[in-house]
Amino acid sequence: QVQLVESGGGLVQPGGSLRLSCAASGFAFSNYAMSWYRQRPGKEREFVAFISVTGGETTYADSVKGRFSIARDNFKNTASLQMNSLKLEDTGVYICNADHRLGPTRYWGQGTQVTVSS
Repeated sequence: QVQLVESGGGLVQPGGSLRLSCAASGFAFSNYAMSWYRQRPGKEREFVAFISVTGGETTYADSVKGRFSIARDNFKNTASLQMNSLKLEDTGVYICNADHRLGPTRYWGQGTQVTVSS
C-alpha cells in the first residue's frame, strides 16, 4: 500500500540543525513532486518546501529560505529536508507530501515532530 514515512525529527536547540527524511513506497515515486509542510502549534498547516519530479526545481517558503534545503533520490524513493539555523518558531510537525505531476493524486505522511527549544 501507499506509504510516506517521515523520520529524523527531534529536539534541537536554536541555531541547530536537523535532517528529515521521507521514505516512499507503494507508488511510482519518480512521477510525483514532493513537498514538505508543517503544522505549528495553534496554526494551520503551511507549505515549507517543494521539489519537482526531477529535482531540477525547488521552491521554499519565505520563512525558511536560505536555511532549509529540500532534496530527493529517485533511486532510493526518498525525499529529505535539511534544516539549518533552526529557530523557536520552526517547532511543529513536519509532514511529507507527494503530488502526481499530471493529476490530482496526492499522498500525505503522518509527520515527524520537530521541537526547537533552549
